Amino acid sequence: MNDFSAMSQQSLELLQRLVRNAAVNDGTPDSGQELTSVRTLQAFLRDALEQPGVVSEIVEPHAGRASLIARIPGRDPNARSLCLLGHIDVVPADAEHWRHDPFGGELIDGEVWGRGTIDMLTLTAAMATVFRHAADPQHRPEGDLVLAAVADEESGGRYGAEWISEHRPDLLRTDEALTEQGGVLLRPESATSGITVGIGEKGQAARRLVVTGVPGHGSVPWGSRNAAGIAAEIVLELLQNPAPPVVQPHWVSLVHALQLDADLTERLLDPARLDGALPALGPLAPLGHALTRVTVSPNIVRAGEKHNVIPGTATVDLDIRVLPGQTPEDVDGLLERLLKPWSDCVRITGDQFSPGNITPTDTAMYARILKVFRHHYPDAVPASVIGPGGSDGRFLRPMGTNVYGFGLFSKQIDVAEFRRRLHGNDERVDVESVRLTTTALAELVFDRY
Repeated sequence: MNDFSAMSQQSLELLQRLVRNAAVNDGTPDSGQELTSVRTLQAFLRDALEQPGVVSEIVEPHAGRASLIARIPGRDPNARSLCLLGHIDVVPADAEHWRHDPFGGELIDGEVWGRGTIDMLTLTAAMATVFRHAADPQHRPEGDLVLAAVADEESGGRYGAEWISEHRPDLLRTDEALTEQGGVLLRPESATSGITVGIGEKGQAARRLVVTGVPGHGSVPWGSRNAAGIAAEIVLELLQNPAPPVVQPHWVSLVHALQLDADLTERLLDPARLDGALPALGPLAPLGHALTRVTVSPNIVRAGEKHNVIPGTATVDLDIRVLPGQTPEDVDGLLERLLKPWSDCVRITGDQFSPGNITPTDTAMYARILKVFRHHYPDAVPASVIGPGGSDGRFLRPMGTNVYGFGLFSKQIDVAEFRRRLHGNDERVDVESVRLTTTALAELVFDRY
């Protein structure tokens, strides 16, 4: 099984169908309706699911919010098992700002257009295709292979991977797992470009700031203690005074993989000079900023109920992302320092915290991933990276699973372009990236590289 061209075509056609299902997750319980895509996958996998020993289950914690979990028994019950973890929901898209229908799944000039083609229906389609072929008794992998096509990743996994990990962990329990956030070139113009391997992600904390002012009549604003004005000052403080940088091993790996000149490399690895060096990274600078510190983003501000009343209270909701190893105490200590000038009128509320998580790189699976990548990009340098946002991988790592970000993209989609298309207008993927992703995954699963 060294010719994977037919499999790549199957992935391409399945990707188009999944895009057209428009499993849009807007965060409300009844959105997503991933059951439609589960039915699409069941039809695609019909023969595979009927093969000897293959078991499958639909998990539906809320009406329509369905995930498909299927398992193929490997040839050796003692061999290490692998989960292919993909999600089937997508974020909303405003068709008015797209050049083509975001849910048309059209193939135009060598690219499949549509919401989810980057995040992450291309990889999910490749996973289903490889799983279909692995179900053939003549092609069984050595260890068990699990396909987990899950709902609700885009809103935190409450009806998907989180629910399954809490209520049915047996369905997801494997030794290794592959998911999104990998296989993207850093500098495709260079033969020795870095290539990303996802090894973890930042954690998240949610906090609400409650601001107290003094209400009054809107006709006499001068000298007032307007809670909206105080909230505006706080928002500017948070935006203009980011947390100091922290250099962790994943950042060192990324910087070295960028193959920059010695002086810039040295500055990027020095916490005292890192921020001054970030602009030299161009479009990668925002990502570099996020991967080297706690980030605090004031995303929702509320104040006032009537246009002629000076508001006496305001709230600011913060999206806070933390590096692996950072704690709730680190978050609250940072906020207390930044908000000290307003300590008499601001209260920090909320205690939600999900820690950052990371997978070691000294594993056989990590080595296999690099071997597959180098089959296609022989001189590529690995960049072991963490994601600035969350993925479903965070639910499997606490179960003892080694989770890695996978995929393989063409030179057309470098890391900057990948991040532009992710959740952006005109999201699309080139056919070559579909072929590379399917081929690389098949090579990994079937040990053909």
